[in-house]
Amino acid sequence: MGLLTIGAFAKASRLSPKALRLYDELGLLTPARVDPVTGYRLYAPDQLDRARLVAWLRRLDMPLARIRRVCALEGDAAAQEVRAYWARVEAETAARRDLATFLVSHLSWKDPDMSADGHRLTIRCAALSDAGLVRESNQDTAYADSRLLAVADGFGRGGAPASAAAVDTLRRLEFDADGLDRVPAGTLLNVLEDAVAEAGRAVHTAAGASPEDEAGTTLTAMLWTGSQLALVHIGDSRAHLLRDGELFQITHDHTLVQSMVDDGRLTPAEASSHPQRSLLARVLGGGADATADLRLHDARPGDRYLLCSDGLSAVVPDDEVCRVVAAADDPEDAVRELVELANLRGGPDNVSCVVAHVDRAERAA
Repeated sequence: MGLLTIGAFAKASRLSPKALRLYDELGLLTPARVDPVTGYRLYAPDQLDRARLVAWLRRLDMPLARIRRVCALEGDAAAQEVRAYWARVEAETAARRDLATFLVSHLSWKDPDMSADGHRLTIRCAALSDAGLVRESNQDTAYADSRLLAVADGFGRGGAPASAAAVDTLRRLEFDADGLDRVPAGTLLNVLEDAVAEAGRAVHTAAGASPEDEAGTTLTAMLWTGSQLALVHIGDSRAHLLRDGELFQITHDHTLVQSMVDDGRLTPAEASSHPQRSLLARVLGGGADATADLRLHDARPGDRYLLCSDGLSAVVPDDEVCRVVAAADDPEDAVRELVELANLRGGPDNVSCVVAHVDRAERAA
């Protein structure tokens, strides 16, 4: 079989002649021959497999630069690159879905003090922070009150003041929490985003670390706004929700290994023992990316929330954490037992926990 004209090749590969000309200019799909007189592009039949692969990848909306990488690989390596790309797309789609859910919830007006089933809600909460059995000092900060739940895990020489400064900044929102109940979604997002930016500045001032020892902190916090909890998260501290007997992690770790899991380059099991599992991709201070995740969660009677530093999550299995949070009648009992469990496993790091129970408010007599 001889060379194919650009029209015939386009039909066979399901790529348009316009796309083929572009891919030629980019060096992605070079014709086998260009007629020196007419300038017509001619393609060899054995180029069809590559052309069809390019067409399929474009249907995934894969950028051309990444398509070039896939086409330069073979077999399993090419498949791994496609898997990594699609894992990233799914992660980004999930983030947009969460934002859409947030906006729908806030734009749909309802009484902010009422749950979806019409019950008024309140929370009971407790916080506890401990240095653990190995570290000389405690750089964590844990805080719980009727409006704000927060855990921050500092690092570097100025880690302790850094974590305290981040939480103190968010505590100022408590005084305006009644007003936040009724603001539009975009305004609430902006208020929380501004608070995180202010927290970042406070961390920089409080830490006062030298360039050789940059200090910073993670921050995971939830602001109670009636029947909802507005979540602010950056770093690898975590927030969990216990609902109907199941424990769900509702934050996404901002670490190097988690980004590798998202890209399909590591399994969760491999990530748990990776030597760089503690390297943070996003954090307040330390010169890193300080972009926080912002979400809104509708609370239900019976929900229980747990915020914790990695001093707990890295050493105590999820099933034991779930057992403690589910069994404790009082948040104070839960945080004490969780800290004890971390220390029973060697207490290799500072450990901080906040537990909150969502209850129906008692009716006035």
